[in-house]
Amino acid sequence: MCYTGIAVAASVAGLYFLFDVNYFIRIALTIIFGRFFQRKIKATDKSTIYGMVTTQDVDIFLRFMNNARYLRELDFARFLFYDRSGIYRQIVKNKGNAMQTASSIRYRRTIPIFSIYKIETRSAICIITVERMTVISVSTNSLPCWYWDPKAIYIEQRFVTLRDGFVRAIALSKQGIVNVNVEEMMSKLVGPDFKKPAMPEEIDHWVKSNEVSSIKLRKAE
Repeated sequence: MCYTGIAVAASVAGLYFLFDVNYFIRIALTIIFGRFFQRKIKATDKSTIYGMVTTQDVDIFLRFMNNARYLRELDFARFLFYDRSGIYRQIVKNKGNAMQTASSIRYRRTIPIFSIYKIETRSAICIITVERMTVISVSTNSLPCWYWDPKAIYIEQRFVTLRDGFVRAIALSKQGIVNVNVEEMMSKLVGPDFKKPAMPEEIDHWVKSNEVSSIKLRKAE
Protein backbone atom coordinates (compact mmCIF):
# COMPACT_ATOMS: atom_id res chain seq x y z
CA MET A 1 0.00 0.00 0.00
CA CYS A 2 2.85 2.33 0.93
CA TYR A 3 4.67 1.61 -2.32
CA THR A 4 1.48 2.17 -4.30
CA GLY A 5 1.00 5.56 -2.69
CA ILE A 6 4.59 6.52 -3.40
CA ALA A 7 4.23 5.42 -7.03
CA VAL A 8 1.05 7.46 -7.48
CA ALA A 9 2.62 10.52 -5.84
CA ALA A 10 5.72 10.15 -7.99
CA SER A 11 3.60 9.84 -11.15
CA VAL A 12 1.61 12.97 -10.30
CA ALA A 13 4.79 14.86 -9.49
CA GLY A 14 6.28 13.70 -12.78
CA LEU A 15 3.26 14.91 -14.73
CA TYR A 16 3.43 18.34 -13.08
CA PHE A 17 7.17 18.47 -13.76
CA LEU A 18 6.82 17.58 -17.43
CA PHE A 19 3.53 19.31 -18.27
CA ASP A 20 1.49 22.33 -17.26
CA VAL A 21 -1.21 20.07 -15.79
CA ASN A 22 -3.33 22.90 -14.41
CA TYR A 23 -3.59 24.38 -17.90
CA PHE A 24 -5.10 21.20 -19.36
CA ILE A 25 -7.39 20.70 -16.37
CA ARG A 26 -8.64 24.27 -16.70
CA ILE A 27 -9.37 23.80 -20.40
CA ALA A 28 -11.37 20.64 -19.72
CA LEU A 29 -13.34 22.24 -16.90
CA THR A 30 -14.06 25.34 -18.99
CA ILE A 31 -15.47 23.27 -21.86
CA ILE A 32 -17.47 20.97 -19.55
CA PHE A 33 -18.93 23.90 -17.59
CA GLY A 34 -19.87 25.67 -20.82
CA ARG A 35 -21.66 22.62 -22.23
CA PHE A 36 -23.68 22.07 -19.08
CA PHE A 37 -24.45 25.63 -18.01
CA GLN A 38 -24.17 27.90 -21.06
CA ARG A 39 -26.31 27.97 -24.16
CA LYS A 40 -24.94 27.59 -27.64
CA ILE A 41 -24.24 30.87 -29.42
CA LYS A 42 -23.92 32.11 -32.97
CA ALA A 43 -20.47 32.73 -34.39
CA THR A 44 -21.31 36.44 -34.32
CA ASP A 45 -22.37 36.41 -30.65
CA LYS A 46 -20.12 36.86 -27.65
CA SER A 47 -19.17 34.26 -25.06
CA THR A 48 -18.31 35.16 -21.46
CA ILE A 49 -16.24 33.48 -18.78
CA TYR A 50 -15.56 34.73 -15.26
CA GLY A 51 -12.45 34.71 -13.13
CA MET A 52 -10.83 36.16 -10.04
CA VAL A 53 -7.29 37.40 -9.52
CA THR A 54 -5.71 35.04 -6.97
CA THR A 55 -2.28 34.93 -5.35
CA GLN A 56 -1.09 32.73 -8.26
CA ASP A 57 -1.86 35.50 -10.76
CA VAL A 58 -0.16 38.51 -9.20
CA ASP A 59 2.99 40.41 -10.16
CA ILE A 60 6.14 40.83 -8.06
CA PHE A 61 4.45 43.54 -6.00
CA LEU A 62 1.66 41.10 -5.03
CA ARG A 63 -0.99 43.66 -5.92
CA PHE A 64 -2.16 43.19 -9.52
CA MET A 65 -2.57 40.50 -12.18
CA ASN A 66 0.73 40.04 -13.99
CA ASN A 67 0.92 40.60 -17.74
CA ALA A 68 1.49 36.95 -18.65
CA ARG A 69 -1.69 35.83 -16.89
CA TYR A 70 -3.85 37.96 -19.16
CA LEU A 71 -2.70 35.99 -22.20
CA ARG A 72 -3.19 32.66 -20.44
CA GLU A 73 -6.74 33.53 -19.43
CA LEU A 74 -7.52 34.56 -23.01
CA ASP A 75 -6.76 31.00 -24.12
CA PHE A 76 -9.53 29.57 -21.94
CA ALA A 77 -11.99 32.17 -23.17
CA ARG A 78 -11.19 31.34 -26.80
CA PHE A 79 -11.67 27.61 -26.20
CA LEU A 80 -15.11 28.31 -24.77
CA PHE A 81 -16.01 30.60 -27.68
CA TYR A 82 -14.95 28.01 -30.26
CA ASP A 83 -16.97 25.28 -28.53
CA ARG A 84 -20.17 27.24 -27.86
CA SER A 85 -20.26 28.90 -31.30
CA GLY A 86 -19.79 25.68 -33.25
CA ILE A 87 -16.62 26.93 -34.94
CA TYR A 88 -14.52 24.11 -33.51
CA ARG A 89 -16.97 21.46 -34.70
CA GLN A 90 -16.85 22.87 -38.23
CA ILE A 91 -13.05 22.89 -38.19
CA VAL A 92 -12.88 19.27 -37.03
CA LYS A 93 -15.59 18.24 -39.51
CA ASN A 94 -13.44 19.62 -42.32
CA LYS A 95 -10.29 17.97 -40.88
CA GLY A 96 -8.75 21.36 -40.31
CA ASN A 97 -6.84 22.99 -37.51
CA ALA A 98 -6.73 26.38 -35.80
CA MET A 99 -3.66 28.22 -34.57
CA GLN A 100 -2.99 31.70 -33.33
CA THR A 101 -0.85 33.53 -35.88
CA ALA A 102 -0.84 37.00 -34.30
CA SER A 103 -2.03 38.76 -31.17
CA SER A 104 -1.95 42.20 -29.61
CA ILE A 105 -3.11 43.33 -26.17
CA ARG A 106 -3.58 46.80 -24.75
CA TYR A 107 -3.55 47.20 -20.98
CA ARG A 108 -5.78 50.08 -19.95
CA ARG A 109 -5.85 49.67 -16.17
CA THR A 110 -4.51 47.04 -13.77
CA ILE A 111 -6.77 44.41 -12.21
CA PRO A 112 -6.18 44.34 -8.42
CA ILE A 113 -5.78 41.11 -6.48
CA PHE A 114 -9.04 39.36 -5.49
CA SER A 115 -10.97 41.33 -8.12
CA ILE A 116 -13.65 39.43 -10.03
CA TYR A 117 -13.64 39.97 -13.77
CA LYS A 118 -15.15 38.60 -16.96
CA ILE A 119 -13.66 38.01 -20.38
CA GLU A 120 -15.91 38.74 -23.34
CA THR A 121 -14.94 37.04 -26.59
CA ARG A 122 -16.40 37.77 -30.00
CA SER A 123 -15.29 37.07 -33.55
CA ALA A 124 -13.61 40.16 -34.90
CA ILE A 125 -15.53 42.85 -33.09
CA CYS A 126 -15.20 46.53 -33.63
CA ILE A 127 -17.61 48.98 -32.00
CA ILE A 128 -18.48 51.59 -34.61
CA THR A 129 -21.09 54.28 -35.03
CA VAL A 130 -24.11 53.86 -37.22
CA GLU A 131 -22.95 56.66 -39.50
CA ARG A 132 -19.89 54.59 -40.43
CA MET A 133 -21.80 51.34 -41.00
CA THR A 134 -22.62 51.07 -44.69
CA VAL A 135 -23.87 47.48 -45.05
CA ILE A 136 -26.21 47.07 -42.09
CA SER A 137 -28.87 49.55 -41.08
CA VAL A 138 -29.90 49.61 -37.41
CA SER A 139 -31.30 52.13 -34.98
CA THR A 140 -28.81 51.75 -32.11
CA ASN A 141 -25.98 54.20 -31.48
CA SER A 142 -23.29 51.54 -31.78
CA LEU A 143 -23.12 47.93 -32.80
CA PRO A 144 -20.60 45.14 -33.23
CA CYS A 145 -19.22 44.27 -36.64
CA TRP A 146 -17.53 41.01 -37.55
CA TYR A 147 -14.67 40.20 -39.88
CA TRP A 148 -12.89 37.18 -41.25
CA ASP A 149 -11.00 36.39 -44.44
CA PRO A 150 -10.58 33.11 -46.37
CA LYS A 151 -7.77 31.95 -44.09
CA ALA A 152 -8.41 33.45 -40.65
CA ILE A 153 -10.88 34.61 -38.03
CA TYR A 154 -10.19 37.84 -36.14
CA ILE A 155 -11.18 37.78 -32.48
CA GLU A 156 -11.51 40.59 -29.96
CA GLN A 157 -11.46 39.87 -26.21
CA ARG A 158 -12.06 42.20 -23.29
CA PHE A 159 -11.25 41.99 -19.60
CA VAL A 160 -14.03 43.73 -17.68
CA THR A 161 -14.12 44.10 -13.89
CA LEU A 162 -17.57 43.40 -12.48
CA ARG A 163 -17.56 46.00 -9.73
CA ASP A 164 -17.32 48.94 -12.13
CA GLY A 165 -17.83 47.54 -15.64
CA PHE A 166 -14.51 49.05 -16.75
CA VAL A 167 -12.65 47.47 -19.68
CA ARG A 168 -9.25 46.79 -18.09
CA ALA A 169 -7.59 45.28 -21.16
CA ILE A 170 -8.50 44.59 -24.76
CA ALA A 171 -6.86 42.02 -27.02
CA LEU A 172 -7.05 41.30 -30.73
CA SER A 173 -5.92 38.02 -32.24
CA LYS A 174 -5.73 36.42 -35.65
CA GLN A 175 -6.77 32.77 -35.64
CA GLY A 176 -5.33 31.03 -38.69
CA ILE A 177 -7.58 28.20 -39.89
CA VAL A 178 -5.65 25.48 -41.75
CA ASN A 179 -7.20 23.30 -44.48
CA VAL A 180 -10.56 25.07 -44.19
CA ASN A 181 -12.07 27.82 -46.31
CA VAL A 182 -13.15 30.27 -43.61
CA GLU A 183 -15.56 32.12 -45.89
CA GLU A 184 -17.49 28.91 -46.55
CA MET A 185 -17.35 27.83 -42.91
CA MET A 186 -18.66 31.14 -41.61
CA SER A 187 -21.39 31.17 -44.24
CA LYS A 188 -22.66 27.88 -42.81
CA LEU A 189 -22.48 29.22 -39.25
CA VAL A 190 -24.06 32.65 -39.70
CA GLY A 191 -26.30 31.92 -42.68
CA PRO A 192 -26.05 32.89 -46.35
CA ASP A 193 -28.12 36.06 -45.82
CA PHE A 194 -25.61 37.60 -43.41
CA LYS A 195 -23.61 40.37 -45.08
CA LYS A 196 -20.04 40.63 -43.88
CA PRO A 197 -18.99 44.27 -43.38
CA ALA A 198 -15.82 45.74 -44.79
CA MET A 199 -12.70 45.23 -42.70
CA PRO A 200 -12.95 47.37 -39.51
CA GLU A 201 -10.47 50.24 -39.34
CA GLU A 202 -8.41 48.99 -36.40
CA ILE A 203 -8.14 45.49 -37.86
CA ASP A 204 -7.02 47.01 -41.16
CA HIS A 205 -4.23 48.98 -39.47
CA TRP A 206 -3.26 46.00 -37.32
CA VAL A 207 -3.04 43.61 -40.29
CA LYS A 208 -0.94 46.11 -42.23
CA SER A 209 1.46 46.53 -39.30
CA ASN A 210 1.89 42.76 -39.14
CA GLU A 211 2.58 42.66 -42.88
CA VAL A 212 5.25 45.37 -42.52
CA SER A 213 6.88 43.34 -39.72
CA SER A 214 6.81 40.18 -41.88
CA ILE A 215 8.44 41.98 -44.81
CA LYS A 216 11.22 43.32 -42.58
CA LEU A 217 11.89 39.86 -41.16
CA ARG A 218 11.99 38.25 -44.60
CA LYS A 219 14.47 40.86 -45.79
CA ALA A 220 16.63 40.25 -42.71
CA GLU A 221 16.75 36.54 -43.51
